[in-house]
Amino acid sequence: MNARAHELKVREVISETADTVSLIFDIPTDLTGRFTYSPGQYLTLRVPSDRTGSVARCYSLSSSPHCDERPTVTVKRTPGGYGSNWLCDNVSAGDILTVLEPAGNFTPRTWSNDLLLCAAGSGITPIMSILKSALALGRRNIALLYANRDRPSVIFATELEQLLRRHPRRLTVTHWLESERGLPTPRAISSWARPYRRHDVYLCGPAGFASTIKLGLNQLRIPDRSIHQEQYRSLTDNPFEHHAPTAAEPPADTPTADTATVRVDIDGETHTLPWPRTRKLLDVLLDHGIDAPYVCRESACATCVCTVKHGRTRMLQNESLIEEELAQGLTLACQTLPESDDLHIAFDQ
Repeated sequence: MNARAHELKVREVISETADTVSLIFDIPTDLTGRFTYSPGQYLTLRVPSDRTGSVARCYSLSSSPHCDERPTVTVKRTPGGYGSNWLCDNVSAGDILTVLEPAGNFTPRTWSNDLLLCAAGSGITPIMSILKSALALGRRNIALLYANRDRPSVIFATELEQLLRRHPRRLTVTHWLESERGLPTPRAISSWARPYRRHDVYLCGPAGFASTIKLGLNQLRIPDRSIHQEQYRSLTDNPFEHHAPTAAEPPADTPTADTATVRVDIDGETHTLPWPRTRKLLDVLLDHGIDAPYVCRESACATCVCTVKHGRTRMLQNESLIEEELAQGLTLACQTLPESDDLHIAFDQ
């Protein structure tokens, strides 16, 4: 099991809507540093399974580290969704869940800009964390567009009303209810967003909603690269269960002529390892029993980000690092292969 997994007690379960609950966790004093998080990040929960032993599911933190005492994830039941249904049906206050440390990079890099936040359904969870943090930390204006089927399906309805009353000059909230207005269209989004076209955009919701928002904002000449989008993906690998490599994948210490040497700084220690040119850095580290951070292994979460201090590498896939971060030497261990003979990689940022 991943050494970054910890057993946490559920302090409270809050029913947000008929199909949504929030789980509030107690963090032991010795784990406070491990569970320090940024607005917009998520936790990965271990959900028991009769068929596979467990499955891993990622849920965004809806709490803010700047104004909420304890970390909270919000889970919406999805039809046929094993993890969400199990959590909604089975978890009570006092239960113990196995949880990975916070991950993700859907976080504003500055709180000094105006924000345009767009969410649909359970996409409000990371947006809520960002919204509360922005109100607590900055002085800029925030506009929220929140789409749902109908009024009873609005998550955090009462909390949003309270925030509006508390910050009437800085916060604008528009509820787009399908039962009253139909589905949003690009033209309608463009018209609504015009006053906010110079805001930083953060977007979270289903693919159809996200596409409509982007098309509408594009009509205002807001490019896709200026829109920060959180994307939910099903994990193809269970981070709670690391399996040994198959015969088709020789372990990293198998000597071959086509092998680089890498020095890795991680958790205050330095390891020097052979790095076969066809194996990703994360796999090499795990094969050697080194507790490298990871969740998705698909380049989407940025949990395994590290810095190339010396040598050249290349990534097979990159869905989370921006150009400025690449220029600083950042890379993703889950997608990185060596190009130089000798390399130096640091996880201790």
